[in-house]
Amino acid sequence: MKNLIFLLVLAIACVAGFGFYRGWLHFSSDNGGDTTNMTLTVDKDKLHDDEKKAARKAQDAEQKVIDAADKHAK
Repeated sequence: MKNLIFLLVLAIACVAGFGFYRGWLHFSSDNGGDTTNMTLTVDKDKLHDDEKKAARKAQDAEQKVIDAADKHAK
């Protein structure tokens, strides 16, 4: 059970780290007297743009494989 929890926490940390790296997630804080407000912002537009780019790259790679297979089969 401990291993499962560890893997879950590790997976969340990896996804969050990748999100910060790609610019999908932003963290900010604001000190206002006795309180501190922390905000985690998700840039949905950047996320969707990267998703579309990844889909296009996958389609291009698929087409290259199909073309190479057709060329090799002849």
